[in-house]
Amino acid sequence: MRSGNQNLTVCVTGLNAADSPAPGVAVLRSLCESPLKLRNIGIAYGVLDAGNYMADLVNACYLAPYPNTGPQALLTRISEIHKQEKIDVILPTLDSELDNYIQIESELRYLGIRMLLPQKDSLAMRDKPTLSEKIPADIVKTPQTLRVSDVAALREACENLGFPLLVKGQYYEAYAAHAPEEAVGWFYKLASQWGIPVIAQKMIRGEECNVAGIAKRGKLYGAVAMKKLFLTDKGKAWSGVTIRNEKILDITRRLIRFLNWDGGFELEFIVENGSDEISLIEMNPRFPAWIYLATAAGINMPAMNIALAMGRNIEPCSDYKVGMVFVRHSRDEIVPMQQIESLSTAGQVSHRTASREVA
Repeated sequence: MRSGNQNLTVCVTGLNAADSPAPGVAVLRSLCESPLKLRNIGIAYGVLDAGNYMADLVNACYLAPYPNTGPQALLTRISEIHKQEKIDVILPTLDSELDNYIQIESELRYLGIRMLLPQKDSLAMRDKPTLSEKIPADIVKTPQTLRVSDVAALREACENLGFPLLVKGQYYEAYAAHAPEEAVGWFYKLASQWGIPVIAQKMIRGEECNVAGIAKRGKLYGAVAMKKLFLTDKGKAWSGVTIRNEKILDITRRLIRFLNWDGGFELEFIVENGSDEISLIEMNPRFPAWIYLATAAGINMPAMNIALAMGRNIEPCSDYKVGMVFVRHSRDEIVPMQQIESLSTAGQVSHRTASREVA
């Protein structure tokens, strides 16, 4: 393990920055503002993921095989990248890749690569289809949730849950349905993109509040609560403001302790209309795309993730600025065609002359 005053090489995944952005770019922005000495490397699945070409954030980027190719293909590719970059830490940011990284964690540790990932049983307990069954009601309420694998099962779920209801992909995206045929349309859309099962969930009306956090062995090291101000049609926050709700933060601490959680996470809560009842509608097993808001508010959780993965002792942080607002926007990345050709043909692109090491 390297000493605290040496540069660390950190790989970050999830570099898509489109209308439903992955967390990788926000994680990289946070790492660039940390006191750690880092070289940032991007790992992407698409040639046109915008983060590949953000030379102010990454020294180089590499393509990786899609998660559905399995853990051995990923291990082979990471081993190839490691020979060139001497990776110290990998920070995965996508739901769909987590299981592969968990399966190859011991092999990567043998190579000297560290990660902070949830255990398999912890990951299974927060799974969308079974969340309402696994989380004790004395910690937090959860809405009735059903997994559906075909249209007949969906129609039955509609009868059981009533309308409106939420139709969710097993990894990403959620849509409100107000009638059976609308639900069927969302089912086909989500099944074609994210596979089976699709999730049907009883809709709870109220104000949505999310929490981003970081933990190790069930100990919460940092958490920031955010209220969504504007949503896209996919349910993604396009604007939000940091808030402090002690009841939500207490639920977060107790839930993370119950799950014995390791790594970053996002909790999605609904504060019900007309009461202070709080329901957990989803837990994402990685940092959210708005994680840079938490950094700007005073808690740099991606940097804490790196320190914890390396086995360093850090103090928990609970203080952050309330009333900090993020407003998401799109930005065109203008790059020479040679960079796209390099990533397409060689599977890598370097920005070493343009990027910087954070000291």
